[in-house]
Amino acid sequence: MTKKTDTFARRVFLIAGIWGLLIMVPQYFLEGRIGRNAPPPITHPEYFYGFIGVTIAWQLAFLVISRDPIRYRPLMAVAVVEKAAFGPAMIVLYLLERVNLEMLGAGILDMLIGALFIAAFLRTPKSVSPEGR
Repeated sequence: MTKKTDTFARRVFLIAGIWGLLIMVPQYFLEGRIGRNAPPPITHPEYFYGFIGVTIAWQLAFLVISRDPIRYRPLMAVAVVEKAAFGPAMIVLYLLERVNLEMLGAGILDMLIGALFIAAFLRTPKSVSPEGR
């Protein structure tokens, strides 16, 4: 049964999962374009496609969490780590002039989503009370 206490988490993880899928799935078809728009061309496609695949898997995990935040609350903490891995790296790479402003923005957006994941984790109860069932 849906509780009001997990509505925030449901929304955050649902929106994050859908957004991530909308952003990442098209990447499978953009290897050549990325190489042209942001040279040099991708020289290790296994890393490129591996990154996309793992990222898509996480978007699906976010959708699973959105279905039952209380049950999957422990996975929320791991989802925060997933978000924390990308954002700070993009800031450092931008400061080193190794990525463009667009990638910096993507990293900052990921950190904001990570902050929402932290808020969802903190607002979601560890379990459903017997009266709440």
